[in-house]
Amino acid sequence: MLRLGFHLCASLLFLGLVEPLSTRLSGAEKRPMQLEDLYKFQRIADPQLSPDGKFAVYQVTEILDPAKNQKQTQLWLVDLSKQSSRQLTRSGKSDTHPRWSPDGTKILFESNRSGASQLYVLDLSSGGEPTKLTNIATGASGGIWSPDGTKVAFYSAVNPKHSQLPFAESNAKNQEDEERVANNPVKAKTFTKLFYRHWDSYVEDKRNHLFVIHSDGTNCRDVTPGDRDAYPTSTTFSVGDDFSFSPDGQFLLLTAVPTTGESWSTNHDICRVGISNQKTDWPSLTASNPAADSYPKFSPDGKQVAYRTQSKPGYEADKWNLVVRTCKPDGTFTSEPKLLTADLDRSVSDFNWVSNDSLLFSTEEQGSSAMYRVSMDGKPKPMSFGFPEKRIGQITGVSWVGGKLLLARANMNEPTELYLSSLDQPSTVQPLSQHNASLLALLDRPAPESVQVPVEGGANMQMWLLKPPGFDPKKKWPVVYLIHGGPQGAWEDGWSFRWNAQIWAAQGYVIALPNPRGSTGFGQSFCDEISGDWGGKCYRDLVAGLRKVQELDYVDKDRIASAGASFGGYMQDWFAVNEIAKEFKCLISHCSVYNFESMWGTTDELWFDEYEHGGLPWEIPGKYREFSPHTLAGNLGKYKVPMLVIHNDLDFRCPIGQGHELFQALQRQGVKSRFVNFPDEGHWVNKPANSIHWHQEIFAWLQEHCKSGAK
Repeated sequence: MLRLGFHLCASLLFLGLVEPLSTRLSGAEKRPMQLEDLYKFQRIADPQLSPDGKFAVYQVTEILDPAKNQKQTQLWLVDLSKQSSRQLTRSGKSDTHPRWSPDGTKILFESNRSGASQLYVLDLSSGGEPTKLTNIATGASGGIWSPDGTKVAFYSAVNPKHSQLPFAESNAKNQEDEERVANNPVKAKTFTKLFYRHWDSYVEDKRNHLFVIHSDGTNCRDVTPGDRDAYPTSTTFSVGDDFSFSPDGQFLLLTAVPTTGESWSTNHDICRVGISNQKTDWPSLTASNPAADSYPKFSPDGKQVAYRTQSKPGYEADKWNLVVRTCKPDGTFTSEPKLLTADLDRSVSDFNWVSNDSLLFSTEEQGSSAMYRVSMDGKPKPMSFGFPEKRIGQITGVSWVGGKLLLARANMNEPTELYLSSLDQPSTVQPLSQHNASLLALLDRPAPESVQVPVEGGANMQMWLLKPPGFDPKKKWPVVYLIHGGPQGAWEDGWSFRWNAQIWAAQGYVIALPNPRGSTGFGQSFCDEISGDWGGKCYRDLVAGLRKVQELDYVDKDRIASAGASFGGYMQDWFAVNEIAKEFKCLISHCSVYNFESMWGTTDELWFDEYEHGGLPWEIPGKYREFSPHTLAGNLGKYKVPMLVIHNDLDFRCPIGQGHELFQALQRQGVKSRFVNFPDEGHWVNKPANSIHWHQEIFAWLQEHCKSGAK
């Protein structure tokens, strides 16, 4: 009844018959956001317009019981003409990655409703239950339809030594392998190459292969056999569906990992295979480029392919350009790359063909998302959207059909919701979903302020400021100075369920979120200038940002704390061993880099460290030590700033030893410190119960050392 009541109200809101609750509650009646609210929000993702542009499907994740880590992701359908939504699936499990069939009658999606992730098809014309399409021992993910709807391609991580066998036989052997490992009391692992572990799990010798199956569930086969991944193993090189059917449906273009040195090379290639391929050597269409190429997409008429490309080998944060090449119906390229974004100093993220001579793409720009349209003349034109807050915020998903533009968009005030716009009139934006309207209407959610901080080299550093609910400018407020990760990343005007600025501000702090040297969306040169210089210009930018904060009339300079994760955690460690430490009441270092030398020897993606430092540690040991906090560990005891250290056992990016080294150096010198360890988490803390504990530890640490609230 509650769900029905909400959607009746939401429908009336769409029709303008009910005044939104948010306009009926005054600021005095609203309350600050509480920690439990963070787990009540519904999380919207992956919107997809139907081929006729009349409907859209998307996924909604709900945390059912945070204490028990219970959540579900279900599919929803919205009728664009009626502006009404209804829930499509009710498995109580995880139903994700919906994709429309070319005729618009079916939706392909992946689900763990029967155990391992498999592909299912929901036939909207029949109105029945979804039917299971795949039954593969190693699971199925990322399914897409062929142009005629008769086939589906997907990927699965399999043992490559079985991959040239007929599917039934290889699947049985993979099943035997899985059961042997599960039932063997000996859990020893053997490694013969890199990667053997990645992010938060052991890869061992498995490979991500592409499979093709008929849409009736028959004739499944591995079309990329051999000892090579046919799908990006790192999210750095992936922005969506990283493979495409050729217009004739007989070939696939895919993003393949490097053939050698995959843990220290970024040379991803666009490769081409037939849907009946049995060869282990897949032809590369971009072999001449020693850097990364990814995400191939065919034009509507099938005569061109667009993809993203980088030019600097080994540099994952190099600018991503958009290129187009003409091709044959089988996907073979017939021209050299035509660069469409050479004059735009931004990296291309997701993109879509709008017509045979025009594309739409998203990027980061000045701490927010931006969208551009570009034709074959190579002159991208920005799109201006008429969102009610007069700012674009963060675009988290895009789908386009027949002039209609569906956007998943968030900002620092609210999580992702869906909006409908058009290519011809992007200034007209219509809210399409309001899954979180009732909860948001109760909360006092201050809007962020963007400020510019002059930094060296004649540049400016953009910084967000978020004031706490009930802010009084005549009083003095404590500050938390948040440093983002990456380092090539940025604080965007977006919503995060891991580092949510609103929940931090609601504790009674002014939150400052600077975007120093190395941040993305401020030009490639600004991004590049952090490489090999983590404790240099970037550090001095952050000091300049801190000085800006300290000059604010409402800031209590004696109550300033700082926190950050990954590179942001590194900067906490660097703060702690430099004189600036004396200006912080406490520091919070989550999954940091503390020792560059041991970091190289234990991390997973070696290309990152080797590019950042310019080589291998034994070749240039001085570069690995220059800005490494561990070399100045004695200063931890000199400045004695209280420090909360958080590090997780399954973090293979910044391995657990970094946290151990830091904590031991702090404790050995009698520095007030606390080590919080999550043995079941990786680089982030994702499980709801763990996330609650993480927040509680952090907020208690802040309260102890940097008391909240105004004076």
